[in-house]
Amino acid sequence: MTDVFEEVEEQLRADRYKTLALRALPWVLGALVLALVVTLAIWGWGAWQSRSVSEASETYAEGVEAFAAGDMGKAEQRFAEVAEGNAKGYAAMALMQQAGLRINEGKTAEAVELFDKAAETAPDPILADAARLKSAFALLDTAPLEDMKARLQPLTEEGRPYRAQALEALAFAKLMGGEMDDARTDFGVIALMPGASDLARQRAQAARAMIDSGSAAALAGVVKAAAALPDTDSDDAASDEASQQQGSASQ
Repeated sequence: MTDVFEEVEEQLRADRYKTLALRALPWVLGALVLALVVTLAIWGWGAWQSRSVSEASETYAEGVEAFAAGDMGKAEQRFAEVAEGNAKGYAAMALMQQAGLRINEGKTAEAVELFDKAAETAPDPILADAARLKSAFALLDTAPLEDMKARLQPLTEEGRPYRAQALEALAFAKLMGGEMDDARTDFGVIALMPGASDLARQRAQAARAMIDSGSAAALAGVVKAAAALPDTDSDDAASDEASQQQGSASQ
């Protein structure tokens, strides 16, 4: 009889376990399905992002080639396509290229809007500050001094990627706004700044000498030439950032 009771008890336990398993099965299957959906979503997002960056890279290169060939209409079209895309690094660069085209057309206000939009779009502080600096340089010889200070002073803070260039632009803005003493001080800082280029130091020393000699008014013509100074560095940094973004998305 003992064996019979044990068999019955075993059967009851088995039935209970089966019932519990059947109740838990939908939850287990649901968890597995959810995990699969999440995995596929992550994979799909990565593949889509990689494809978007690759397409943006090709279209951006076509825009650059068209610009070099003098086909401004095609260049504008290609840059506009990239600017409206989802590859934020290339979109910011394309917006800056569009702004450059506007400057060549004498449309400074439109250029500034595009530079500012590029700064908002940029996924990296290097790209963002490059756009902000270009925007400030576009306004350097026309905007009020207070406006220039509002744009440039944040870029001169310690750790910002274009601190030396921003400080030089701010010094020129102060000089043109009549703040000679402050401009002289800033030029003195630039002349000793480790992050400043040799040319920037030379310009700073020359500006200080002209301020001291009372001939600083002649520097007004130099300001527009200085507006092109950050282009090489910022474009190189922008290209590096976009390349890194493309590499990250393709991994």
